[in-house]
Amino acid sequence: MVMVRASAASSGKHNKSTRLVILCAALFGFGLIADYLWASSSGFNSISRWVSVRNSQTTQIIVPYKTPPPKVTAEESKGKEKSDTQDGSGRFLSATFADLPAPELEWQRMADAPVPRLDGAAIQIKDLFYVFAGYGTINSVHSHVDIYNFTDDKWVGRIDMPKEMAHSHLGMVTDGRYIYIVTGQYGPQCRGPTARTFVLDTETKQWGDLPPLPFPRYAPATQLWRGRLHVMGGSGENRYTPRLEHWSLAVKDGKPLEKEWRTEIPIPHGGPHRACIVVDDRLYIIGGQEGDFMAKPGSPIFKCSRRNEVVYGDVYMLDDEMKWKPLPSMPKPDSHIEFAWVVVNNSIVIAGGTTEKHPVTKKMVLVGEIFQFNLNTEKWSVIGKLPYRVKTTLVGFWNGWLYFTSGQRDRGPDDPAPKKVIAEMWRTKLKLNS
Repeated sequence: MVMVRASAASSGKHNKSTRLVILCAALFGFGLIADYLWASSSGFNSISRWVSVRNSQTTQIIVPYKTPPPKVTAEESKGKEKSDTQDGSGRFLSATFADLPAPELEWQRMADAPVPRLDGAAIQIKDLFYVFAGYGTINSVHSHVDIYNFTDDKWVGRIDMPKEMAHSHLGMVTDGRYIYIVTGQYGPQCRGPTARTFVLDTETKQWGDLPPLPFPRYAPATQLWRGRLHVMGGSGENRYTPRLEHWSLAVKDGKPLEKEWRTEIPIPHGGPHRACIVVDDRLYIIGGQEGDFMAKPGSPIFKCSRRNEVVYGDVYMLDDEMKWKPLPSMPKPDSHIEFAWVVVNNSIVIAGGTTEKHPVTKKMVLVGEIFQFNLNTEKWSVIGKLPYRVKTTLVGFWNGWLYFTSGQRDRGPDDPAPKKVIAEMWRTKLKLNS
């Protein structure tokens, strides 16, 4: 009896062990099938697994796969600092999408300007660089002129401006001694423009007056051409509406020869922030924009409010028949370049500016390239990069060196949106191909 019971007990134990082994095998098989189906599902393009057992330790190596990136809407990307974003179709757009290939240049940091300035103005007379006015911050403006000596490479003087003179968005040109200052914005934020005009005698440091413009303007294109002071375009009194008007006034040695401005042929595109240049008795207007920031309705401090701007790279020349002739456009649209140019070896050189806004974030995009327009061939080329992207920079040229100072720079190499207003002065050796 005892032996029978022992045998039965043993048989029961073996049956239980057998069932346990079969159950484990079934679970293992089910797990393999499930794992295969999971790995083969449409959520993966490819996946491979290797399992190696060494010293009772398991190491699992998974070859990664590529999945579609999640879509990002304009609202989701708004206000976020990203080096990359998407355009809604799943395609990635670099925040620096507007940068053009350009040679690297070797830049030297010089002495900073006495103050940082945005939307200032500058005039070069021989080796002296006169840097005018501008914003210090959105709530403060400068009312003086700083002077840089290119020969000594240092800031050497200061001249106070008349109290009635505008502080930013000036039109300005020189005959080699007298600097003519036309209209502009009076005060900080987005305050109104003035129609006042002034003359600075750089030898005596004395100020004079000219007849006021027929209407106030922001950042009009301004040049001396054939004995007349020409003022073109800019923005109207609301700071936004582009104006096409073109006026001229006969001047000589800092004095007006007429009591009123004469109406001339309108410019093809209105608006502010364009370069205006005279070379070999030809008048050029380059780039610029239509539209600008406006004062917020009802704001007691005229707080700036963003509006839509259209930036263009159009180039026009006024010929002997007083007709505007279109020339090849810039490599890309460019604005805020009214004092960002020099003429070297029969070429116009333009540094920095602003271009079309980012297609997703809608932020302003600054320009970091240096452009050359060869007046012999009427062709554009990209000849270098600035140390960073910058707008409303002030550019000079002396003894083979290209200088720039002031303006508003980008947020970094991967973010072309504007951030810091600068006082920095930089220079690089400039060699142009004819």
